Amino acid sequence: MKNRLLFAILLCLPAFSSSAQTKVSERILGNGLKVLVKEDHRSPVVVSQVWYKVGSSYEPGGITGISHMLEHMMFKGTDKHPAGEFSRIIAENGGDENAFTGQDYTAYFQTMDKSRLEVSFELEADRMRNLHLLADELKKELQVVTEERRMRTDDKPRAKMQEYFMAMAHTNSPYRNPVIGWPADIASYTVEDLQAWYQRWYAPNNATLVVVGDVEPKAVFDLAEKYFGALKTSEIKPLKPQTEVEQIGVREMTIKLPAKLPYIVMGYKVPSLKTAEKEWEAYALEVLAGVLDGGNSARLASRLVRGKQIAVSAGAGYDLTSRLSDLFTLEATPAEGKTVWDLQSALKDEVVKLQNELVSDEELQRIKAQVLASDIYQRDSMFYQAMQLGMTETVGLGWPTVDEYVGKVNQVTAEQVRDVARKYLIKDHLNIAYLEPQEIKENKASPTIQGEHDAR
Repeated sequence: MKNRLLFAILLCLPAFSSSAQTKVSERILGNGLKVLVKEDHRSPVVVSQVWYKVGSSYEPGGITGISHMLEHMMFKGTDKHPAGEFSRIIAENGGDENAFTGQDYTAYFQTMDKSRLEVSFELEADRMRNLHLLADELKKELQVVTEERRMRTDDKPRAKMQEYFMAMAHTNSPYRNPVIGWPADIASYTVEDLQAWYQRWYAPNNATLVVVGDVEPKAVFDLAEKYFGALKTSEIKPLKPQTEVEQIGVREMTIKLPAKLPYIVMGYKVPSLKTAEKEWEAYALEVLAGVLDGGNSARLASRLVRGKQIAVSAGAGYDLTSRLSDLFTLEATPAEGKTVWDLQSALKDEVVKLQNELVSDEELQRIKAQVLASDIYQRDSMFYQAMQLGMTETVGLGWPTVDEYVGKVNQVTAEQVRDVARKYLIKDHLNIAYLEPQEIKENKASPTIQGEHDAR
């Protein structure tokens, strides 16, 4: 029943795709701030997001994680609105707010009643150029970030393993560094470091303001001009080339950490949509990930988990929208009595099958339907719509990429899926990490540090 429903969705896609493309209005202010507005009048709500073109992949050694640290400090106040006022004012107006940092961007957002959009603009414009960076506030927030790192990474064996895995897989790509930063770098931030980072990147000509909701574009543009139009620009110098050197042989590592279960992660070097020589290759990799991990009927779940019963979980991952080339990953946890070597062999067998056998038309159509249905359902969210526009614009793809997605995925053929598997999922570009569980000893409880923000 489920498959029939998905297939029906696929048959309807051309018409659905067309009707789903709500017009996006764009204006660039005199100081370079790009403003995108997408109308969605289903409820009297508005989502406002400010995206800065800076994230962990922009950071040099010694200050890794500083984009994330600055994200925390952005709630520490200005002359007009002292520390704590930002969140209080948003809450008083019935809104929600937070922020997140990624490899290629840092973004701040509010969801409010449409009549309160002006409140959001006034606060965001104020902290875009007038932030206070004080030593005492930095000292307090460093404790928050240190605790956040402990909770999200240091105390989680898979997350810790992922850090080591990325550092091994990438030689000179900045994707080798964790978004939250290495511990020694976090401990060494200074106010001067943060001030320089803020002055360099937090400027209207390095930002995109995205508004989705029950609004009229002209009114939003006028409001944006009122609050952001007078802000001064910064000189945004282009980054030096960050092209990863060619990998010329398989890389393997074993991570020994206190854990309950072993685990394996494998990653092949692949291009993103931004870096692919041929655009279709990125969409073919997207479909390939769906063939392996597109729901319960996909190959890894049906063959490794339920079929052979050698894994308790298995998955594949690919990020179409990375600013730089990245990894196509396979990961799995062995079932009782099985080993990571059993899983490694099984995962490689699945890759070989994709290289030697064409995906059937029925399977291809089903996977496309799942990939596309997931995208369509996500677009039902105003927040996700704004995320798509902000992300594609910030990584340099341009927001029209969002509306091209359905058509491009629909055009992928079985031969193209086979071709990208043969071209990119090769041994010399493979990285493998094994988690070897160690005894779990009771740790002393760490002090609880209260942090207010960050949804990274």
